[in-house]
Amino acid sequence: MSSRTRVKICGITEAAHARVACDAGADAIGLVFYPPSPRYVSVEQAREIAGSLPPYVCAVGLFVDAPVSGIRETMQRVPLDLLQFHGAETAAFCAQFDKAFVQAVRVTPEIDLLQSKADIDRYKPLARGLLVDAFVPGLHGGTGRSFDWSLIPETMREHVILSGGLTPANVRDAIGRVRPWAVDVSSGVEAGSGPKGVKDSRLIAQFIEEVHLADV
Repeated sequence: MSSRTRVKICGITEAAHARVACDAGADAIGLVFYPPSPRYVSVEQAREIAGSLPPYVCAVGLFVDAPVSGIRETMQRVPLDLLQFHGAETAAFCAQFDKAFVQAVRVTPEIDLLQSKADIDRYKPLARGLLVDAFVPGLHGGTGRSFDWSLIPETMREHVILSGGLTPANVRDAIGRVRPWAVDVSSGVEAGSGPKGVKDSRLIAQFIEEVHLADV
């Protein structure tokens, strides 16, 4: 591959797990500000986690159809480097915060990903790319479901962040087939026997190792 695949570990709820991810080589840590999610963090939790990150590791704030006032308040209180919008937000909505952002698209055969990319390209340089995820009714990320990767057009694969059902067992194959700019994982690094939202340090390290092996 021409460049290494970046890694985001999403749904971090503890500073200790953020440190494990950083030590293993994560490029970004995702903080979920969506109350229905089992991975939701309060502003106080998020401040602690974001404040613990070493240089050059990005703190990403994930929002789902949140009010503008709530997003702005969170941005004022938490040192976020990037925003991620996972609901029905338009690219114009995402761009109003004057902060770099990525927009999630839940993929179905009917979704025109090239049009989605064209929409966010109009908001460069704030718009940094598309996060493609599985469509599961009523759920926004962290579903553990994958989708048909062949739906991602060849011409845009290097511009996407691949998410949805990734695990240490399949991420190497996913990178080989899709060649994304980055991969994003949440439920795939949680122990199946534990509660949702609690990361497994061993799985985090294993996932990132598999990504690195895919780039060799």
